[in-house]
Amino acid sequence: MPSARRPRPTRRAVLGSGLAFAATAGQLPAQEAPWSRVAEAARTHDQLHAILVAQRGETVLAQSFRGPGLDRVANIKSVSKSVVALLLGVAIERGHLPGVGARLADVAPGLIPADAEPRVADITLRDLVTLRAGLERTSGPRYGAWIASGAWVADALSRRFVAEPGGRMLYSTGSTHVLGAVLSEVTGESLLTLARDWLGRPLGIEIPPWTRDPQGRYMGGNQMALTPRAMLRIGEMVRNRGRHAGTQVVPADWIARSLEPRGRSPFSGMSYGYGWFLGGRGDARLVLARGYGGQVIAILPDLAVTLAITSDPTRPARSAGYFGDLMDLIQGPVTEAARRA
Repeated sequence: MPSARRPRPTRRAVLGSGLAFAATAGQLPAQEAPWSRVAEAARTHDQLHAILVAQRGETVLAQSFRGPGLDRVANIKSVSKSVVALLLGVAIERGHLPGVGARLADVAPGLIPADAEPRVADITLRDLVTLRAGLERTSGPRYGAWIASGAWVADALSRRFVAEPGGRMLYSTGSTHVLGAVLSEVTGESLLTLARDWLGRPLGIEIPPWTRDPQGRYMGGNQMALTPRAMLRIGEMVRNRGRHAGTQVVPADWIARSLEPRGRSPFSGMSYGYGWFLGGRGDARLVLARGYGGQVIAILPDLAVTLAITSDPTRPARSAGYFGDLMDLIQGPVTEAARRA
């Protein structure tokens, strides 16, 4: 549940921090003054590890304040959900799946446990990728029991319905894990192999192995690890409608459909598409992948800006707390700097 919002640094405090920042400014690449001010503002958040910003394809800010840095992997937490959503688009384009309207009973009946409610068979891939499966959530206070269940897919699909499939958004890592299991079932490959072949290789990024469930399936929706530079490259590919270095990595129409609102988060109030949060307005329209602790890939399409932020993965980042601070950073100093560039 959202915590009480802690006091934020005042504008005077942020600008005042520039005196201390000046002593370390030599660690930054040469930058325009507006982007230096973004770095100063980011530095005030002790939970923030690193920030990378690109505008029009050029890196304009690259700063690591603490943590593993810009070139070592960090746990991206639920940013993984956005990655799995991209893989779904590729799987459909390559003919492994007929489309988002396909039902579990049609594409992966073997995943449905015997004790599941009959309606589970009718859950669609669209319901899973938009987190609207209708089943009781496995995230939040129920996450620990789900992980301890010994059969993550079966446990997620055996839960009671608390909403109609395709209805309200129920943020649940179990839904994305089931989606990842479907991708493995229909391709005969692990989620790690798919991520490496379909995203890692064409983007030129490393994707190391991550957590697997008791049945050996790589976790869909949590615990992947990427460097901030790899996160930025994924974001830039999405900003460029699925293209990177002249290669169509993810279908352009999938990217477009992914960024259409399908549901709304009851926690942040942001809309949600196919694995991506959507918000902002005007030229500050925002596309966002968000992970626990403050792991972020953010895109401001109309300002040609992409950024990656990594943070302490052991501390929460609630919408009324640190995540709200990151939103203020993006919608304040980052947006202002982008408009001046």
